[in-house]
Amino acid sequence: MPAPVPAAPEAAAAAALTGGEASTAPITLPKTSESPALLRIRHSMSHVMAMAVQKLFPRAQVTIGPWTENGFYYDFDHPEPFSEDDLKAIKKEMIRIINQKLPLERVEVSRAEAEARITAQNEPYKLEILAGIQEPITLYTLGDGWWDLCAGPHVANTSELNARAFELESVAGAYWRGDENNAQLQRIYGTAWETPEQLAEHQRRKQEALRRDHRRLGTDLDLFSIEDEAGAGLVFWHPRGARIRLLIEDFWRQAHFEAGYELLYTPHVADIGLWKTSGHLDFYSESMFGPMQVDERQYQLKPMNCPFHVLTYASSLRSYRELPIRWAELGTVYRYERPGVMHGLMRVRGFTQDDAHVFCLPQQISDEILAILNLTERILSHFDFRNYAINLSTRPAKSIGDYDVWDLATKGLIEALERKGWGYTIDEGGGAFYGPKIDLKIEDAIGRTWQCSTIQLDFNLPERFGLEYVAADGSRQRPIMIHRAIFGSLERFFGIMTENYAGDFPFWLAPEQIRLLPVSDEVRPWAENLHQQLRQAGIRSSIDGSGERLAKLIRRGETMKIPVLAVIGGREAEAGGANLRSRSQGDLGMVAATSLVEAAATANRLRQATLALEPAVATNGG
Repeated sequence: MPAPVPAAPEAAAAAALTGGEASTAPITLPKTSESPALLRIRHSMSHVMAMAVQKLFPRAQVTIGPWTENGFYYDFDHPEPFSEDDLKAIKKEMIRIINQKLPLERVEVSRAEAEARITAQNEPYKLEILAGIQEPITLYTLGDGWWDLCAGPHVANTSELNARAFELESVAGAYWRGDENNAQLQRIYGTAWETPEQLAEHQRRKQEALRRDHRRLGTDLDLFSIEDEAGAGLVFWHPRGARIRLLIEDFWRQAHFEAGYELLYTPHVADIGLWKTSGHLDFYSESMFGPMQVDERQYQLKPMNCPFHVLTYASSLRSYRELPIRWAELGTVYRYERPGVMHGLMRVRGFTQDDAHVFCLPQQISDEILAILNLTERILSHFDFRNYAINLSTRPAKSIGDYDVWDLATKGLIEALERKGWGYTIDEGGGAFYGPKIDLKIEDAIGRTWQCSTIQLDFNLPERFGLEYVAADGSRQRPIMIHRAIFGSLERFFGIMTENYAGDFPFWLAPEQIRLLPVSDEVRPWAENLHQQLRQAGIRSSIDGSGERLAKLIRRGETMKIPVLAVIGGREAEAGGANLRSRSQGDLGMVAATSLVEAAATANRLRQATLALEPAVATNGG
């Protein structure tokens, strides 16, 4: 993704640089979560919880306790770890506080009064929080004695809280201010809703999310692992996971060739000077691995692919007749992520971005963005992601580039979205400092949304690297550069996709499509014959020749979520077929070998989710 310019604020630059790698966790958006009333309930529940904790554990010091998506939390400094029994006691005390119908009142105080209150309570964390608060300074009291620094809002009285619509869910470690060099605290997570029915639905969805967790499925289905011996955040693709990844990549490449892209392969390291020119070394060094010394030169692992594509463009003088130029790469990058934020495949230290860069003329922006939107829809829908939320971010207060170019670029994005017929939300001033952008979130099978695709216009890197093309009048002009990722990264998309399918991959994508289950050694020769026919037709098949009871063979195949199990007994071998059990279609009965091979080959060619097969009596296909 694009690099910053030195004039940009460091925080903004870092945010801009990470634009191509989507966020690490799903954003769940049940309808009720947007309710201002519900947010007040959650915020108030966090204060009730903190009050309950300090009543039961007087030595516990409170730090921060906001509401969050679907719930709330508070961080505590307490010498003893909170146990499950402690959580039960805290919940019981919370119910007691709620039933007392205590008022929550906003109080505005001077800084001196706030300091005096905090000092009297011996709450050093609150002093540090106070130092970062601008006046007016407000706090909220709960009942007669408990209070905390807070801007609100809250409910007026605990009678507005439903004692049957909340739960304390877990305890986790957290560093003060998110810095591992600071004190380690204990974070108690809770969830709160308006009604018990909403709570029950949340808990159902949470259990469903656990069932779909890609980390567990990655182990159960033998797809990937992260080996501590090699280091944190580095993914090992096992044969079954690697097969799925290859299928994803092959489809991605074919779609890009058909859309007019060419592929690039670029190095994993570069001289440190490149990262100085791009701006990454100035503003992104904390997220980069350290340099390595080679032949008296320093080299850096790449955190982004875009400077390499820029150098490729700059390798020769371009004419306006060559534009647009569309280049794509499955480029592996390396970023230092703190141990506390890594999460399965969703956030790792080495990952492969499906990067693409389009170099075009200003008047080509709308057409190129529309083409990207079409390609994005084609690719995502093929993996059963068809519901999108679109966000368009416009010029921020601090930015680079001519206003006329910004205006043209923003109008080009809007025109493309409207030509596509997609609704969108405008985030005024939310663009990167180097250009406006479009972000796309996808909705999965259980209603979670994930930020995935991003399209960003960039006026920065062409300027920093002096990119040019020869215009029709012979003058030298700057091209417009479009950064674009559809998956974000293969690792993260693989995790999202695995959870979307709950590991039950469609037939064309399954790492093992058909497993043959011979019931005895006598029918093993026919099983081998059918296996070879399937393999020669490009079908990913295997034979379970363990000789165990048929019920166990079937159960093992179902556990591994094999799309089709083919039982072969004496009758099937004699008839030259197999008795099929489909995960999606149920029992298909006896099917001839020729029909099975043809249907499976067709499903692969057309990338179908299931076999187009009807139960039929087999004839001798051997």
